[in-house]
Amino acid sequence: MLGSGGARGLAHIGVIDCIQQHGYEIRSVAGASMGALIGGIYAARKLEVYRNWVCALTRRDVLRLLDLAFVWSGLFKGERIIDLLRQLVGDRNIEDLPIPFTAVATDLDSGKEVWFRRGRLFDAIRASMAIPTVFTPHEYEGRVLVDGGLTNPVPIAPTLQDLTDLIIAVNLGGKAEQMPQAAPDEAPPGGVLDQYSRAVAKFLNDIHPGESEAPAPGLFDVAGRSLDIMQSTVARLKLAAHAPDLLIEIPRNACGMLEFHRAREMIDLGFRRTAAVLEAIPQPQPGRGTGSSRA
Repeated sequence: MLGSGGARGLAHIGVIDCIQQHGYEIRSVAGASMGALIGGIYAARKLEVYRNWVCALTRRDVLRLLDLAFVWSGLFKGERIIDLLRQLVGDRNIEDLPIPFTAVATDLDSGKEVWFRRGRLFDAIRASMAIPTVFTPHEYEGRVLVDGGLTNPVPIAPTLQDLTDLIIAVNLGGKAEQMPQAAPDEAPPGGVLDQYSRAVAKFLNDIHPGESEAPAPGLFDVAGRSLDIMQSTVARLKLAAHAPDLLIEIPRNACGMLEFHRAREMIDLGFRRTAAVLEAIPQPQPGRGTGSSRA
């Protein structure tokens, strides 16, 4: 079960790597928001393609992927990133994926969870990752859908009937920790951003000032921290109702919501946190088959 949490969700790649390296076969996947994106791409068997692409991103590349919406329902449309992912992964239907997959979104009108188990993969992913105020809602079959993390940040329930040995959940809203400083991003060619990237960077800086320049939190800080608080509360309730066999937690302050240029760092963090959990349990013995798990 892959939880929601913006760019921290890149840790899911390291989680999946570690699970497989420890001899487990992933039989089904459910995810919310960034967990739906990583889980869906994994279920399509295209995670390596996505990893190579995301690990090459610089801050400049991330800015160029943010398509301003110019509407009150969200800052960015999200169409540019979804179109690019369709090109990388292919336009697939969920029911045709080699691994069972469920994406969780939230119906903005009813406030209920929506489980995507059929239909176009990237409609499900776009709906599940529609973070309020950041991305515009996704309209699908008469519904207005937003981030699945609002109602189920760690979606365990969609896979409870699957026949597996272990349920492994990844919570991206773990307790804040002292984290190492992020490595400086590579400077763009010529030392300047192109015109569009400069405009987006200025816009983001106006609503999300650097901590060294102003102690007061910016708009993204307030929105992001508020969402983390709410999702942490909901996650605790969901995990209490459906306790996984193994729980992997990523600190909620591991990186910022849109810091996708820190992919390698987040993947490594996910791998290390998963290894610490898996190494505390008996491992499958050679010649006796591998365990199966849900992620």
